[in-house]
Amino acid sequence: MEHYDLVIVGTGSGNSVPTPEMDGWRIAIVEKGVFGGTCLNVGCIPSKMFVLTADVAEAIAGSERYGVRSSLEGVDWPGIVARVFGRIDPIARGGEEWRAGLANFDVYKEHGRFVDHKVMEVGDQRITADRWILAAGARPFIPPVPGIEDVGYHTSDTIMRLPELPDRLLVVGGGYIAAELGHVFGSLGTDVTFVIRSDRMLREQDDEVSAAATERYAERFDLRDRSSITRAWRDGDGVHLELERHGGTEIVTGDELLVAAGRIPNSDTLGVEATGVAVHPDGRVVADDSLRTGVDGIWAFGDLVNPFQLKHLANAEAKVVAHNVLHPDEQRRISYDQIPSAVFGSPQIATIGLTEQALQAAGRPYLSSVTHYAGTAYGWALEDTTSFVKLLADP
Repeated sequence: MEHYDLVIVGTGSGNSVPTPEMDGWRIAIVEKGVFGGTCLNVGCIPSKMFVLTADVAEAIAGSERYGVRSSLEGVDWPGIVARVFGRIDPIARGGEEWRAGLANFDVYKEHGRFVDHKVMEVGDQRITADRWILAAGARPFIPPVPGIEDVGYHTSDTIMRLPELPDRLLVVGGGYIAAELGHVFGSLGTDVTFVIRSDRMLREQDDEVSAAATERYAERFDLRDRSSITRAWRDGDGVHLELERHGGTEIVTGDELLVAAGRIPNSDTLGVEATGVAVHPDGRVVADDSLRTGVDGIWAFGDLVNPFQLKHLANAEAKVVAHNVLHPDEQRRISYDQIPSAVFGSPQIATIGLTEQALQAAGRPYLSSVTHYAGTAYGWALEDTTSFVKLLADP
């Protein structure tokens, strides 16, 4: 059984934890997937590169309103995919090779699961450590729809590597991942149908923002709101979803199915209970504001712990964890009071702070001001008649 000074599980922001002060430590990194984690390989970076391409296509298609005559003759989907992952894949490979080449690092490229207190089984080996950092992230949630496992669905992990651009795409979900990827495929020429359980897209946003975004998406796409999926199947015509909606039954069809119904922490795959680490009912690992779990010598952060699932937040947490591992008597703390976030759909959304509904639920007084782009000179230049800025202030 190999023993280490530190074991890090996950190579997203977890890979940024080691500092020069740890150069004398024996460190292991456990990563069953592609080196670099969600953001680099299947999240923020590739999706935003696709979004930029989609925005260019959308600008060309809408150039007439600026007096510029142009037309979108089509897109080279394989070329787009190659451009994106031709940059990303070498970075992932290079990061792994660099870590594996360091004298004080061992890289385990297999699934790790705790089998006892501070004992992890990785493949056919067992490892122990004085200190553990759990940063294993989250994975797409797949709703328990009869037949869905047999239709060949995609998630954000796989949809961006499709070999061909589908003519029709079904998107299950109305959150930020669904909104962004639906915008990408729709702008590049795919007919997109959204299937959502609620009455609005992006329900985690301020109600006014969510309502405006939903209206825009309903104009661009086939939006099936208030839908419950009763079954899924595939035949020669594609993927079919049967919906219970507005008191009746409907069927929607696509060539491909993207399931973007949220993400769940990977604590269950790690078997954290075996080492004494507690989890919340939703699967998030329990950690305090210094990112310590209830077990001495075990820290956790990122999508495994916080509900925001944002890379920049995980990076901030990684700095806190690195300091706290090195300085157990001088613990730094993380604050989740003001977390900026963005949705790179169309329209784009940027937000920070509490929503109006959150203020109302808390009984806090506030002032609200909304200014529409249409009432400003730059809004006229953009020909933007729907976007706005909303500010909420403590009086």
